Amino acid sequence: MTADDHVLARDLARQAGQRLLGLRAQGGDEDVLRKAGDRLSHEFLAVALAQWRPGDVVLSEEAADDPARLVARRVWIVDPLDGTREFGEPGRTDWAVHVALWEQGELTAGAVALPAQGTVLSTAEPPPPPRAEDGAPGRIRIVVSRSRPPGFVWNISGLIDAELVPLGSAGAKVAAVINGEVDAYVHGGGFYEWDTAAPVAVARAAGLHASRIDGSGLAYNQADLLMPDILVCRPAVAGTLLQAIREVTNASAS
Repeated sequence: MTADDHVLARDLARQAGQRLLGLRAQGGDEDVLRKAGDRLSHEFLAVALAQWRPGDVVLSEEAADDPARLVARRVWIVDPLDGTREFGEPGRTDWAVHVALWEQGELTAGAVALPAQGTVLSTAEPPPPPRAEDGAPGRIRIVVSRSRPPGFVWNISGLIDAELVPLGSAGAKVAAVINGEVDAYVHGGGFYEWDTAAPVAVARAAGLHASRIDGSGLAYNQADLLMPDILVCRPAVAGTLLQAIREVTNASAS
């Protein structure tokens, strides 16, 4: 991995986002727009990565899985349009483009473009980490899925009096944590590697905690692309949230 990988991830996410904005401006049927957006962004990213990193493998939500990735040293994990539902809804800004690089077991570069917000968060220019003097807030704010928030998060909210903030797109949710708009993102119930690879790469570069909800590590470029759950949060609240998750999951299991 070189510095150019960080820049490439950032630039490709931004350029894909610009193309999506142009498509969205044309309007039209929402379902047609969503499908066109997925296709447009994927085709751009696939062609660009083939040009700039011809020796690397690409894992994209919008393409068939390439078995070569399991023995590859470098794999680009991309979600051409994260938050397809929100992309099709006029006025919504909580959709994203994800571009991440996995190398030999680790995420090493990543970018999350939020085109409708005019923002790209990336490892090329990592956001500043939370300040050491920033302690735990009086009331923790947790961003959750607007369409399918996991039931246990409601139990966590009741246990620690947390505020739940619904939002679309995993990239937009993690960006809200990175930008300090909320304190944490908690999700369970399953999603895929491309939903979180780029957001996690940027979150870690910004000094945030990122793990499974039981505190174990996140693994990418696995044979099974399904990811059960995730916790991304400010380090100051990680202990509180992990303990609360343990309590509510143990209670539900008993």
